Amino acid sequence: MIRILLASRNSGKLKEFETLLPEVQWLTLPPTVSPLPETGTFFEENARQKLEAARAWYEQQSALCVDGILSDDSGLCVDALWGAPGVLTAHFGPGLSPHERNIKLLTLLQANDQRSARYVCTLAWWQPHGEIKTFLGVAEGSLSDTPRGHKGFGYDPIFQPHPSKKTFGEMEDPEKNLISHRGLATQALKKYLETSKK
Repeated sequence: MIRILLASRNSGKLKEFETLLPEVQWLTLPPTVSPLPETGTFFEENARQKLEAARAWYEQQSALCVDGILSDDSGLCVDALWGAPGVLTAHFGPGLSPHERNIKLLTLLQANDQRSARYVCTLAWWQPHGEIKTFLGVAEGSLSDTPRGHKGFGYDPIFQPHPSKKTFGEMEDPEKNLISHRGLATQALKKYLETSKK
């Protein structure tokens, strides 16, 4: 079993990675580590920033040994909002609960018939003595009129991927993981890891 340090303390992301790559022993950053930087204007910039910060911390831990470090920067891009919230998705509606954020976003679109949106995920991967590699996953879809389903996390209850009639919040993990932004990016990472072993 390989050990991967996930450069995140997001419990929703950790749960998804545990279902996407169950053969991995996942480690996360301790609470004592400063918040990871997210100052980029693109998902890849943020993913690289987080990975570099996590790697700097890891290289100071003489008692910790992992096979690699993985960071994730993801967000929801809504066409009617010119791509917002985008890289600021995690900071949209500060102080609100996930459900309240969903309602706030839908309220902004009340008078707009354009519902097209996409979930974007960029993974950054590093293993000792290797270069940083990035992997992109994009799920095209639209926003529902109301939240539906209680599975997943974040904006899953209002995002309906094409061509499904269900939101991510209504899907079981195996169905969602095949088509989600994080699932697609992870599939690309997994393919890379398998080919790099040969």
